Amino acid sequence: MIPESFIQDLLARVDVVDVVGKYVQLRKGGANLLGLCPFHNEKSPSFTVSPTKQFYHCFGCGAHGTAITFLMEHTGASFPETVRSLAGSVGLVVPEEQRSPFQQKQVRQKQTETMLHQQVLEKAHSFYLSQLRSGAQAIAYLKQRGLSGQTAKRFGLGWSGTKRQGLKEVFANYEESLLVESGLVIESEDGRRYDRFRERIMFPIFNAKGKLIGFGGRIIGKGEPKYLNSPETPVFSKGQELYGLWENRQGIRAEGFVLVVEGYMDVVGLSQQGMDNAVATLGTATTPQHIQKLIRASDRIIFSFDGDNAGKKAAWRALQTCLPLLRDDVSIRFLFLPAEHDPDSYIREFGADAFREKVQESMALSSFMLQTLAERYPLNEAEGRAACLHEARPLITQIPESGIKTQIGHDFAKLVSLTSEELIKDLAFYQEETAARTSVVLQPVVTHSPAMPAFESSAFDGFNEILDVVPFDDFPPARMEKTKSFSIGGKRNSGKQVTPLAKRLLRLLAMHPALVDQIADQQLEVLSHSPHLILVREFISLAISSGARHMGALLQAVDESSDLYAILSSISVETIDMEELPHPLDEWNDALQRIEMDSLRSEQAKLVQEGLNSEVARQRYKALNKRILFLSRVVKR
Repeated sequence: MIPESFIQDLLARVDVVDVVGKYVQLRKGGANLLGLCPFHNEKSPSFTVSPTKQFYHCFGCGAHGTAITFLMEHTGASFPETVRSLAGSVGLVVPEEQRSPFQQKQVRQKQTETMLHQQVLEKAHSFYLSQLRSGAQAIAYLKQRGLSGQTAKRFGLGWSGTKRQGLKEVFANYEESLLVESGLVIESEDGRRYDRFRERIMFPIFNAKGKLIGFGGRIIGKGEPKYLNSPETPVFSKGQELYGLWENRQGIRAEGFVLVVEGYMDVVGLSQQGMDNAVATLGTATTPQHIQKLIRASDRIIFSFDGDNAGKKAAWRALQTCLPLLRDDVSIRFLFLPAEHDPDSYIREFGADAFREKVQESMALSSFMLQTLAERYPLNEAEGRAACLHEARPLITQIPESGIKTQIGHDFAKLVSLTSEELIKDLAFYQEETAARTSVVLQPVVTHSPAMPAFESSAFDGFNEILDVVPFDDFPPARMEKTKSFSIGGKRNSGKQVTPLAKRLLRLLAMHPALVDQIADQQLEVLSHSPHLILVREFISLAISSGARHMGALLQAVDESSDLYAILSSISVETIDMEELPHPLDEWNDALQRIEMDSLRSEQAKLVQEGLNSEVARQRYKALNKRILFLSRVVKR
């Protein structure tokens, strides 16, 4: 395992301009460099490389990343291979993190196991390819489906043959346990063995790094199941993989969206007609892991389903899986084809242009959700609206705090004749009830008591004597602001709310990562008091722990499945042409002082709400006044 500290050191030494410049002709364009994108066909340059922020971004197809990411995407090399190549170019030797002897043994065993599985799978793949060359029956089937030899070659299609033990031709030891473990051979209860795949067109399945991890087989004669996948193995888990994602990675960028279909033949058939942006789940319902991979592949996801009842049920299940992962910067839509067509048959009959026009008619996730709910209940009756609300509660509360959640909430409230405020209260009560039923222990509201000295162990020690105390009854209490959240008090499954203030701080830190070296402990304490600044704290922690001090290094260090990665990717694009601020520390200090004032005023309002019945509460209120007045004068300077 390559240490993260070395990755950051490497990114500090290599220049993304030099790396990209070896493959793309770049010219000066203001503070950045421009060129034709290597990931999709274009006539006007939309590919931008930032020498100061050390990352690239294509405004045409969305390709985005660091020097490491560029080489991986452009050359197809793995992460370790890319790091070693870059390290060699600047005279560095890649170290390996120290592990205990037991850990080293485990890693070696895992690597050996993976290597052996892949060797067996690749040997079987070679056999299936050779069988297709001489398999007249299989070739006739592929021609009947409108596939050319070039398309079959691009996807590595093969033919299993018809023999019960066909793999005996390439595996001398047919009794080898690895053949069963890799899913190529089945062993019956009486010990007899036979090939798992027979009389099937073979579809190799590759992971995100282009490594062969399993197979899917489509029977061409009579028999069930129509599609058969490799079983779960140490290298293959069908609930996490998407067929076609590796082969169509560049096509997805070129088309600007990823199309999710139901079968292997749909993916291959669409490619035959010029649409190289489809992927398919492997005979399973859509999983959260699938959605996360799709979001990483594109910010536009379109699910294609048959227009019959079965198709709409499958679409509804996919929608439910998407809800906890919804984001404002990702569009998810649903395309329903006529009942007599699947994507492959539709594009063969009407052509690629007609299919693209059909895609334009796809339904937004929010529209599909609200329309489906409305169709299930008589909304002209109070009972029908109540039943609709009953079904919608667990759906809406799954959505992370975001603009899309707010919009869906507003639209649904109108649907069931509620105001937005009434829906907010209803959902809050539902979440409280759900938490109680599942025995979730909620933290009690902290109130001040005589046993708790004012400001003890807080960030505000030492300020009590700075200014004269303003009498609490002469100071107007801060107004309590109502939140517009549709997830009050509930536990979110995924996603963190990004308020305008949090976005401002994150943008400031992203443009000037060195600010993290100047943040005072008192400011960290202030940040910790706000639930809406979680991502800001995560950014600071990431920058400190990784040592990243420019945008490219930050994007390399952050977990791609995290909320922070999503917001950093968005900010990096927004700020790619922005100049650095002359006094970023002043901007930071000003923002933190305003945050502290809001926190103090909120606490002050709570004290007033509680009645200021104790001497401790009154003294606390006076101390808060002093600190607020002090900050007010500082902010005005």
